[in-house]
Amino acid sequence: MGQRQDLLAGAKKCIAEKGYSRTTARDITAVSGANLAAIGYHFGSKEALLNAAVLDSFDEWGTAIEEAMAAPHDGEPIDRLEWFLSGFLAGSAEHRATLAASVQAFAEAEFVPEIRRQLAATYAEARRSVAAMLLDVTPGDIDDEGLKLGSLALAIINGTALQLFIAPESTPSAADLTAALKSLISTRH
Repeated sequence: MGQRQDLLAGAKKCIAEKGYSRTTARDITAVSGANLAAIGYHFGSKEALLNAAVLDSFDEWGTAIEEAMAAPHDGEPIDRLEWFLSGFLAGSAEHRATLAASVQAFAEAEFVPEIRRQLAATYAEARRSVAAMLLDVTPGDIDDEGLKLGSLALAIINGTALQLFIAPESTPSAADLTAALKSLISTRH
């Protein structure tokens, strides 16, 4: 790895271990083996490096989600959602640091327009991809109704991820979540 990549990896490690706001430039250089001047040379500032690390972590989380969606699964959309959530939950333990950095990206988006822009673009693509997976069609076949389904699925995925991050022992299973959705759908007034 080059010094730039070492700094990026070090920043991601520090964010996962200490949090965005508690990470110092010295923390990053200690972990990465780079010197302080390298941060300015490669990123311009510690904040720019941390922002790049958060965005990179969010991309890694997105890649993990895409990998969970990659294997085909038959059944109704709710069955595919349950299958996806099962895989997502099973694989999340190994991606906890990435999840932590990704959660921090949401807060930073309020203050860093570049993070907000990239998250908005990522979510636009994710709505389409998740809807396509649920409906078993190509992303290009997703219409406005499909995008609404993708938005709902992302809300469930993100909500589940936050519960998993905060209290893994009490996070509902994929079966629990889809059973609750089925119950909600079948409830008649």
